[in-house]
Amino acid sequence: MFSKRMILIAVVILLVAVNVILLTITGKHSQAPSGLGRGALVVVSPFQKELTGFFQSIKNIWNHYFYLVSTAEENRRLRKELGQHLEQLNECVETGLANQRLRHMLGFEPDVQRPMIAARVVGRDPSPWAKTVTVDKGTADGVNQSAPVVIPEGIVGVVVEASAHYAKVLLLIDPNSAVDALVQSTRARGIVKGGGEGVCIFDYVLRKHSVSVGDTVVSSGLDGVFPKGLRVGRVSEIVRQNAGIFQKVSVTPSVDFEILEEVFVISDQASDNPSGAS
Repeated sequence: MFSKRMILIAVVILLVAVNVILLTITGKHSQAPSGLGRGALVVVSPFQKELTGFFQSIKNIWNHYFYLVSTAEENRRLRKELGQHLEQLNECVETGLANQRLRHMLGFEPDVQRPMIAARVVGRDPSPWAKTVTVDKGTADGVNQSAPVVIPEGIVGVVVEASAHYAKVLLLIDPNSAVDALVQSTRARGIVKGGGEGVCIFDYVLRKHSVSVGDTVVSSGLDGVFPKGLRVGRVSEIVRQNAGIFQKVSVTPSVDFEILEEVFVISDQASDNPSGAS
């Protein structure tokens, strides 16, 4: 039994042979063919037409294949160029955002009457119970232990450890932190301590002092660490218990610690500002 492929090949060979015979016969006569020539032309013409169409379809498929190969190569090249351009665009966007943040911080610098050292956050404590970050400035840059750390939005924390080129900052939201603070509008005073979960507790606020949700809380300057008037946060909840002399006040920090990237470390006032201005 012959396969379909063999039969197709045989038909193609036959058509080619007949076409050659026809061309031979008609090529010997300069005039229009007659007799056997006309008969051969009538018989072979349909086959010649099909053969021509067959070869034309093969040619089209072949050309289409090379077109697809060329298109695929061009597509890979364009994808590579697109990736490079997207990377460059992302770098430009990051540079623009960093420029905006630094401009914002530079605009804040004159408000604090003490020298400040700009630093970048380069690490975070992975443990769930400690809220600290590491910055890329240390004692060689003038950063010392117990130095306050701030940004234009408010208080970040305090330096608890310092090496030559790095320092660890205890964040305001850490349970071990404490800032002497007061309500900006009513001057009600207390101690802001870290709550550990993105909130702070405003302890030792007397019940007789007026405090309202939304009030701004600022540093009092009485703890000897933070200059007076730096934003701590806003009152988010108040619980006045039936007994006791203090209110239970919660404060939402002004600083978003999840997106903290650059900070200012305030230099020691005694060594950098002998006049004692605050």
